[in-house]
Amino acid sequence: MGAALSFVRAAPEHDDPDSVAAGDSEEKGNGHPAPSTILVVEDEVLIRFAIADYLRDCGYRVLEANNGEEAQALLRAGELVEVLFTDVNLGRGITGFELATWVRANFKDIRIIITSGVHKAAEVAADLCDGPLFTKPYSYERLFEHIQRLLGSMGRRSGR
Repeated sequence: MGAALSFVRAAPEHDDPDSVAAGDSEEKGNGHPAPSTILVVEDEVLIRFAIADYLRDCGYRVLEANNGEEAQALLRAGELVEVLFTDVNLGRGITGFELATWVRANFKDIRIIITSGVHKAAEVAADLCDGPLFTKPYSYERLFEHIQRLLGSMGRRSGR
């Protein structure tokens, strides 16, 4: 679990108090007026808490799942998610790759970001995710910027 301590966390900057928060939009996008919703799937609790807290600080609505089956249950229950951020190795049960494949088949509008500490996973991830594999440790700011680009491609306003 020492990897959680090596992540680079850049605090969100809000120079203009009237600026639009990340994911805010006049459009409904994911069914919520704002903000955009990100589902974080990570079995390492400290890593999951840290990235989820950071994304909330950036203005996103964040759902958390400990494994792929919990993520599937949230989506089956009708949670409206725009971005899935999943680790590859989720402990017991399905892998992040299997979760991403299932999401692609059942929720085509959800953008997918995959992370892993295993660099060999990049080849498999290329076909499943919207952008590069985020190898651990990753920069929170780089992840935030990538999420902004993905949401922008969906017609959602995002930014600080």
